[in-house]
Amino acid sequence: MSDSRKHRILMVSDFFYPNFGGVENHIYYLSQCLLKLGHKVVVMTHAYGKRSGVRYMTGGLKVYYVPLRPFFMQNIFPTFYGTLPIVRTILIRENISLVHGHQAFSTLCHEALMHARTMGYKVVFTDHSLYGFADVGSIHMNKVLQFTLADVTQAICVSHTSKENTVLRAGLPPEKVYVIPNAVDTAMFKPAPERLSREEIIIVVISRLVYRKGADLLVEVIPEVCQMHSNVRFIIGGDGPKRVRLEEMREKHSLQDRVEMLGAVPHAHVRSVLISGHIFLNSSLTEAFCIAILEAASCGLLTVSTRVGGVPEVLPDDMIVLAEPDPGDMVRAIGTAISILPRIDPQTMHLRMKKLYSWHDVAKRTEIVYDHALSCCNQSLTDRLSRYLSCGAWAGKLFCLVMIIDFLLWHLLQMWQPAEEIEEVPELVFHNREESWNVNEDHGLI
Repeated sequence: MSDSRKHRILMVSDFFYPNFGGVENHIYYLSQCLLKLGHKVVVMTHAYGKRSGVRYMTGGLKVYYVPLRPFFMQNIFPTFYGTLPIVRTILIRENISLVHGHQAFSTLCHEALMHARTMGYKVVFTDHSLYGFADVGSIHMNKVLQFTLADVTQAICVSHTSKENTVLRAGLPPEKVYVIPNAVDTAMFKPAPERLSREEIIIVVISRLVYRKGADLLVEVIPEVCQMHSNVRFIIGGDGPKRVRLEEMREKHSLQDRVEMLGAVPHAHVRSVLISGHIFLNSSLTEAFCIAILEAASCGLLTVSTRVGGVPEVLPDDMIVLAEPDPGDMVRAIGTAISILPRIDPQTMHLRMKKLYSWHDVAKRTEIVYDHALSCCNQSLTDRLSRYLSCGAWAGKLFCLVMIIDFLLWHLLQMWQPAEEIEEVPELVFHNREESWNVNEDHGLI
């Protein structure tokens, strides 16, 4: 790749390692593949416990754990302008050319994209979730998203359903939104070397035990399945406020020997849990994509899932059994999965997943989005404000005021600490994986 096409990307989200989840994995694997393609990638997230300052991860991935503590659900407290000095310093120090924000309910993402646009940087946003339109939380979230995306250069969604949802919620022109799915590390998620005995059918559930993930649905489905199929056993990995309900269900129906509760499962141990089962059960009530389904399929498990969001787009019909988010239909789908289980070959399924989903392919497609974003012409503040005005009679004026203040604060920072006084960091070249793990840059740069 020629130097002219190399990008210097800042990934921003409240959700990153050591936390584990779909967004965290997406940012990590995408960053690693972009590094291999010759781009410079830096991640910005908030501090996690004692993990603060600057760290290096595998492949030389540099991570800024800025000294801001999570306030609610791993999000920092919204400050609007409090993050401006830190964001500006990182952008200048790392000589960033493009900012890529992830996740609609990440406060740090919204603020970083706002500041980056104020400073004239091109920004890309990836939406990883689906939201409704009627409840109070969704209405407020959609307004925030409309504000952020009013001036975004390009947007990415992980499924076509997610794209439709984001276009409707944020009022974005569809031509500015690309669909790039998630992927799975098939080298990490491999089937068991030997096929499991099917005398006992083991159904695996790995999920946060919250309402949105359908934990209440599991409470009704599991006793029915156990009653209908005497050779079925459940393994449930995950933690959350709904865990108590599942434990109460297990006690009420005397299923202690047939429902195993593992609690929170570290990501490094997910494969070992998956390969102990035959069927993976996903009971989510809303899902933009669901990486867990990919991990299970890569391990050779047949999937039973609710037909919600972008889930029907994830796997071919012969690798998944879909059901409505209704207890009766879920029980029927599990019965169907048990009947077709003898026709499932884990090794064949794994090989198909290697062809279907690749992080390298995701990175190549994301690279095209970056090229398009950087080819867009810059607009003046007046032109940008006109976009915010179109967001609503009152909201539009409020958004314009927020951006004008941000613009003025940025110029004050320019006078107080000119960009020339901020030293750019030298480029570090890592020659092997072990070296990149050993570098630990914990000096107080920020």
